[in-house]
Amino acid sequence: MSILFPLNPPPRPPLFSRRARWLAALTAAAAAVLAATPALSGPVTLKAQPVDSDGRVTFGDLFDGAGAAAEVQVATRAGPSVVMEAGQLQALARQSGLEWANPQGLRRVVIRSAAASPGAAPSAEVSAAPVAVRAAPMRAAAAERVIARNDMVTVAYQVGGVTLSVMGRAQRNAAVGEPVVVLNTASGRMIDAVAIGPGQAMAGPAAQAARNAALQQFAAR
Repeated sequence: MSILFPLNPPPRPPLFSRRARWLAALTAAAAAVLAATPALSGPVTLKAQPVDSDGRVTFGDLFDGAGAAAEVQVATRAGPSVVMEAGQLQALARQSGLEWANPQGLRRVVIRSAAASPGAAPSAEVSAAPVAVRAAPMRAAAAERVIARNDMVTVAYQVGGVTLSVMGRAQRNAAVGEPVVVLNTASGRMIDAVAIGPGQAMAGPAAQAARNAALQQFAAR
C-alpha cells in the first residue's frame, strides 16, 4: 500500500503576518478607548465674575484654563442668573477632565447674564443680602426680576436661629418681595417662598417679614 503526498502543500501564513495583524487590532482597540476618554486639561481657576452671553453656560464661561472643554455646556440660564452647587460643578468638571479644587470653599456659584452684569460684579458665592427694588411697581418690568421661571434658586428656611437651604426650580418670575413657588428637585415638593435676591428666596416665618420689608421700601419711594 502506498501513501501519496501532495507535491505542493498549501503554505502556512507566516508567523510575522499573524503577529502584525494582532498588534494592529490591539492598537485600534487602544485608540478607541483613548478617544472615548476625556482629555485631561489639568487644574482650572474659577472666574471672579462668571457670566454668559447667550443662556448657554459653558466651562469657558466659568473657568480660566478650560482648554478643549471650554465649549462643554453645563447649565442653561433662562433668567438674569442661574445658581449651581459647587459640588455638582466639581463633579461635572471632573467628568470633562478638569480639576477645580474650590480653594475658597464656595458652596454655590452664580452665573449672570453678561448684558445685565454690573461693572463691579459680586463674588461667585451667592450673597445673602436682599437686593433693593428700583423705583417702579414690583410686578412691572422684566428688568426688575431677580428670579425668572425655570431658574435654579436657593431657598432658605430660618427657624430658631438656624438656616436650612435647599435648591429648587422657580415656577414663575418674581421681583424682590414677590411670592414665588419653587419645585424642590430632590423631593418633588412645591415650596411657597418669597424672592429676596438673584437666585435666592426665603420660606417659612421669615418669608413674610422679607415681603413686608420690600413693600415698605417701595412705599417709601
